Amino acid sequence: MPPLIRLLVILALGAIIASLGSALFHLSRGTGEDSRKMARALTLRIALSLGLFALLMVAWYAGLITPHAAIPN
Repeated sequence: MPPLIRLLVILALGAIIASLGSALFHLSRGTGEDSRKMARALTLRIALSLGLFALLMVAWYAGLITPHAAIPN
């Protein structure tokens, strides 16, 4: 896997985890305004996940990454 693709995947995963952490923080506070912030954080997480999926599909289509078997033959 090229270093740029690897870096983008790691950054996207980090941003997804940070968004989940933000949603958990707003959930634990439990005020009215925090529910909007939690929903926004979860919406961002969904957008980041879809973006990561699209990045992986484009990289696979372009030949930058290749699938392999979990158990080598």
